[in-house]
Amino acid sequence: MPKMTFIERDGARREVDAPAGLSVLEIAHKHKVDIEGACEGSLACSTCHVIVDPGWYKQLKTATEDEEDMLDLAFGLTETSRLGCQIIMSDALDGLVVTLPAGVNNMFKG
Repeated sequence: MPKMTFIERDGARREVDAPAGLSVLEIAHKHKVDIEGACEGSLACSTCHVIVDPGWYKQLKTATEDEEDMLDLAFGLTETSRLGCQIIMSDALDGLVVTLPAGVNNMFKG
């Protein structure tokens, strides 16, 4: 089974099982990693923003225009920022490393 590593906000590294076909957001929730995902992966927010390790970024499918629009709302945006709900694990991504940003912008909370 593929594995991936989350680098949490405190710098701790967590390697977890990452079943092919699940999104990074789903994998995070399965392992109780602190990624919000306020819209539950419907591409309507930026709360599942992750920063992809530069060595892995080019191996991902290109972000859609809708994802780019949501990323514009993300806190701490970087050149390798992506939404966790849009990264689908595969055997080719075995070893993927993502870092959680320092914070999130949740437009759903009032």
